[in-house]
Amino acid sequence: MTTPTPTIHPLKISDADEATAATLNAVKAKLGGVPNLIATLANSPAVLQGYLQLSETLGAGQLTSRQREIVALATAQENVCGYCLSAHSLLGKAIGLSEDEIRLARSGTASTPQEAAIASFARQLVKTRGRVDSGAVAQAREPGLSDAVILEIIANVALSVLTNYTNHVAGTVIDFPVVEVA
Repeated sequence: MTTPTPTIHPLKISDADEATAATLNAVKAKLGGVPNLIATLANSPAVLQGYLQLSETLGAGQLTSRQREIVALATAQENVCGYCLSAHSLLGKAIGLSEDEIRLARSGTASTPQEAAIASFARQLVKTRGRVDSGAVAQAREPGLSDAVILEIIANVALSVLTNYTNHVAGTVIDFPVVEVA
């Protein structure tokens, strides 16, 4: 994988306005550093706040952290985003996903029927740009996905698409252990 040349550079905390610097310092305190993606989003305080707020809100939803990582991995693979595949492979391992479960999520499936439906529906959303047919929704419901969960999958895909597209446009340098895009 070639290292991208950034077209939108990460914002340094020292160059940020007071509110954005405070947000970046809070991220740094929580994570031990500021990932390049977050620092890139910080070029627009509105985008950074929108991303962080939606991420936090979805974290309190019905999807578990494991299921949200499955969505992120399936979406990143479909969008061929090396940065997000690298980040979410590491995050997935941190919350207990095995290498095999990460590989399955990237391919749009999983080891349990419910998680397989989540991964598959996420990949279908990306492939069809959200224009899935009623059969795909019915298939997602078969293992028990509720309308609320289906909507949360859509929202998590949208959040992932934001980061995937940002990385594509910005040429964000990967600051996680690099995972090759299959």
